[in-house]
Amino acid sequence: MPTAVPPTRSNPPGNTGEVFVAFLRLGLTAFGGPIAHIGYMREAFVRRRGWLDDAHFAQLLAVCQFLPGPASSQMGFGIGLARAGWRGALAAFAGFTLPSALLMLGFAALAPRLGAGAAALHGLKLVAVSVVAHGLLGMARQLAPDLPRLLVAAGAAALVLATGNAWLQLAAIALGAVLGTWWCRQAAAPAAALFPFGGGRRIAAVCLALFLLGLLAALLLPASATPSLAGVAAAFYRAGALVFGGGHVVLPLLQQSLVAPGWLPADSFLAGYGAAQAVPGPMFSLAAFLGAEIPLGPPPAVGALVALLAMFLPGFLLLAGMLPLWAGLVRHRRAASAMAGINAAVVGLLAAAFIDPVWSGGVRAPVDAAIAVVGFALLAGLRWPAWTAVLWCVAAAVGIGALA
Repeated sequence: MPTAVPPTRSNPPGNTGEVFVAFLRLGLTAFGGPIAHIGYMREAFVRRRGWLDDAHFAQLLAVCQFLPGPASSQMGFGIGLARAGWRGALAAFAGFTLPSALLMLGFAALAPRLGAGAAALHGLKLVAVSVVAHGLLGMARQLAPDLPRLLVAAGAAALVLATGNAWLQLAAIALGAVLGTWWCRQAAAPAAALFPFGGGRRIAAVCLALFLLGLLAALLLPASATPSLAGVAAAFYRAGALVFGGGHVVLPLLQQSLVAPGWLPADSFLAGYGAAQAVPGPMFSLAAFLGAEIPLGPPPAVGALVALLAMFLPGFLLLAGMLPLWAGLVRHRRAASAMAGINAAVVGLLAAAFIDPVWSGGVRAPVDAAIAVVGFALLAGLRWPAWTAVLWCVAAAVGIGALA
């Protein structure tokens, strides 16, 4: 049976309540999108709480990068599973998602004007620059400490940046594993497994079967010009099951399923996307807004709940099905070197994401770079909590916008 990171005096077994509270705090404060969320999670659960170490964090991140679905929410689900079992996994999802889902449902009810908050929204993009830079630096020190692994990381970053293809993330991780078996033979053996997993391979097989059955049903459901709860569930399940490369990639999938058949006007769809950039937590909470906006018979909150659960469910089923298989892979005699290469490739993927879209989308002028550098100094130099960087970047961006 797989074993987890062994509990210690400083890292005892957890409970559902502490997992929910920890992820609720992230759900209320984690601005900046999926890549920034990974930085927040590393800060919260590796550096401050010590629930898992950098190696296990990177292994989970590698699995989530391989799989379709919302990577940051899958990370949270896996961390909750490691800390407090199945209830911990569900508590992590609920805590991380609830604030943004409620805010998006509120946006759907109030239809606010988002233009006035442009400066604050830009400040949140600069928060992402600071947080991702801090997380990237820490992971690079731990997971790419020598020239071979730095070369793997640089190659992965170059591959993704040169092509701009989300599918190439999978190729970069696979190539990292291959190069690791040649270049990283000195790497220490990984842990025998990653996380505790109730039921082992039998439950994992059930999760994989449910994932495939759900995808088959979603693909085979006939298209209709009239929306229904079943149609909404199928549309969002398809998007959650087939999206690779992060939250932004889900937009064309949802546009094809919701706007093209006339379920939603394009203006509402884009307004929801803009609102999703202004709230903390997972961007896939956009599903709550869209589900509430689709004209259905039941109250809007019902459509929001169906869309939200259907969006996240396939990624969680797939992760739960893959974790025991991943644990078996790391027991292979070449697992240590392959995993070292994978970890280095993950650093490269984070570096590529930092360059584009985090830096390219946030830093538009030298003053933006200065704001982000100060935010980075608060985190890396002064070791202040992430919310201080949020306050600084937003306040500075709003102040400069008022003076412009």
